[in-house]
Amino acid sequence: MVLGADSLGTAALQALAREFHLSETAFPMAPDVPGADYRLRIFTPEVELPFAGHPSVGAAWVLARRGTIAPGRVVQSCGAGSLPLDVQAGGGPVTLTGGTPSCGRERDPAPLLAGVGLRGADLAGPVRDASCGLGFTVLPVVPGALERLQVDLAALRRLDLGDGGTFGGLNVVTWDGLARSRVFAFEAGVAEDPATGSAALALGAYLVACGLLAPEGETAYDVVQGVEMGRPSRLSCVVTAEDGAAIACRVSGSVVPVARGRIRRP
Repeated sequence: MVLGADSLGTAALQALAREFHLSETAFPMAPDVPGADYRLRIFTPEVELPFAGHPSVGAAWVLARRGTIAPGRVVQSCGAGSLPLDVQAGGGPVTLTGGTPSCGRERDPAPLLAGVGLRGADLAGPVRDASCGLGFTVLPVVPGALERLQVDLAALRRLDLGDGGTFGGLNVVTWDGLARSRVFAFEAGVAEDPATGSAALALGAYLVACGLLAPEGETAYDVVQGVEMGRPSRLSCVVTAEDGAAIACRVSGSVVPVARGRIRRP
């Protein structure tokens, strides 16, 4: 996360993100809409994203620790709209509510399976696009398939996923009450991501739409990701549903600072 970048243009922000070469680099700024406590711009090494989970949680935590915002309910302005976060005092966890959940039509699984080196027998359910501010194509597979993936990123790019909307990547997932995921954000310049809060939120919309979570009320679910990369993570989420569709998805996480430094202004 980079502080004090309000006066930098988009090209400079993108250059900094490319230099860091992390999955996302976040730039908290002064609020730009009424009711927001701050604005957050988020960049991968290649593109600006309207929304992402980990940068949102991390930015709220850092701003609260610095006294820029007070703990409690805060509102972040970003490309996905004004999103609420609940920030616990004393450096505690942060809970993020994603944007409006949606789950789209079914896709033909064959080209996606081929793109990750799997066969028809590995498919475990319908392939659908889901979003809570950033869209992901969800490819459900049988247990054990995640370890066998042989991903052809060039082939996946040729599929033109996302239906013209803002596309976060492909989420290959197994489900047995616990979600185990591998997320490939190739259009954003991230081959594989070890922990993707926006994908975990979108998965809640998918699970409700496919009848894998309750059609009414709140249901908790966890997502384990990054295992095959040697960077395991666990995301704790809650989805609220009405009439068989998700109406809100939340993800919670703690933050651990690992480094700090100064950047000379370009």
